[in-house]
Amino acid sequence: MKKCLLLGNGGREAVLAEQIGKGFVLYAILPYANPSIVAEVEKSNGKYIIGDPFDKELVKKFVKEEGIEACVVSQDNLLQEGAIDLARELGLKTFGPTSKGAKVEWSKTYALEIVEKLAPEMIIKNERIFDLAKLEEVMKNYEDDSFVVKPEGLTGGKGVKVGGIHFKGKQEGFEYAKECLTQDGKVIVQDKVEGREFTVMALTDGKNVVVTPTTFDYPYRFDEDKGPGTGGMGCLSFENGLLPFLEQKDVDVCTKLIQDTIEYVNKDALEFTGVIYGGFFKCKQGIKFIEFNARFGDPEAINVLNSLETPFAEVMENIWEQKLSTENCKFKKDYTFMVYVVSPDYAIQNAEPMEFTLNTKAIKDKGAKIYFASTKPVEKDRYMSVGTSRLFGIFTNGNTLEEAKQKAYAAMENNIDEKLDYRKDIGEIYEH
Repeated sequence: MKKCLLLGNGGREAVLAEQIGKGFVLYAILPYANPSIVAEVEKSNGKYIIGDPFDKELVKKFVKEEGIEACVVSQDNLLQEGAIDLARELGLKTFGPTSKGAKVEWSKTYALEIVEKLAPEMIIKNERIFDLAKLEEVMKNYEDDSFVVKPEGLTGGKGVKVGGIHFKGKQEGFEYAKECLTQDGKVIVQDKVEGREFTVMALTDGKNVVVTPTTFDYPYRFDEDKGPGTGGMGCLSFENGLLPFLEQKDVDVCTKLIQDTIEYVNKDALEFTGVIYGGFFKCKQGIKFIEFNARFGDPEAINVLNSLETPFAEVMENIWEQKLSTENCKFKKDYTFMVYVVSPDYAIQNAEPMEFTLNTKAIKDKGAKIYFASTKPVEKDRYMSVGTSRLFGIFTNGNTLEEAKQKAYAAMENNIDEKLDYRKDIGEIYEH
């Protein structure tokens, strides 16, 4: 059985660990002992070390000492820093793009340039701004806050701000754009459009593309999509792989753009394998492009990987052999549902580390799964938050959305520390 190294430590990596561990001996370099990943490493008879996954010398040493043969990376900043490039240099089979391939995510201007070439009709009117004079000039085009400000680089899903939601009034939007410009030397100001937001995620071997079930994410902190944008407070998918407001032809438009983008990025060399996903708006004027991500979404990965019918290890092998297809990468026909649990301060202010209790056995007995993210163990049923991100996700599936939803919330009732917070309205689909 091949030895596979997983780098990263969030909820997305927790579900990846579960899937990889079913077909490989799992190895990991973790900044802290994520309970889900540690459990999967031990179950597969692998090994983990506590260390910095960005430390290339540490990665090299671990790979060589343990005789590791494959590597999976699905964390945005690790991809940008060239974790896959390093793994390739070490002769490993890899799942994930090189730094050059991942540029579709870490440079929003680059992504827009690609889409302008491939599908100009999908572009929302925008300005790419490189100096303050240009920013001031662009602001004259807006009478109010009917615009969106996008930082150039990675922001963990929290950097894009929408007028009227994340900032109030033109001046506040201008100040945020100026802050992004100062930080990155670039900023994007884009018209605000009306429509339904959705994501289309696809697995790719660099040549072939297989689209996963379409997911609906809840990117705002509070119920009714109020409060600041976050990395996602919950996610769902439907048994037909679509969403109530989508038709297959909508997904087909997005799939073509994704396929063409992979072809474009890989035209000179195989820079991109693994997962690419696009954010889109369905508007009266048609499907509009928002952004690309060069890895599994989080929480979307939890829904999608639990929907996978083909063992993930087989999917990885098919990617390495460049023979991925809908015949050897199949998905179940069920409804999936997940909720992220967070500290009360999450996305509002920097939270102090906090201890909390969690009755993991009772939650699992109710038919739900737990995927730990920014959490480390203290003792039985006691845990400590790490950093300022989401703590853990609760996942269920079912024959109807309502069944999956009721199962998840019932599993959480009386089993989660009352200090913690989560959205109570995952399952309702909002329009923006």
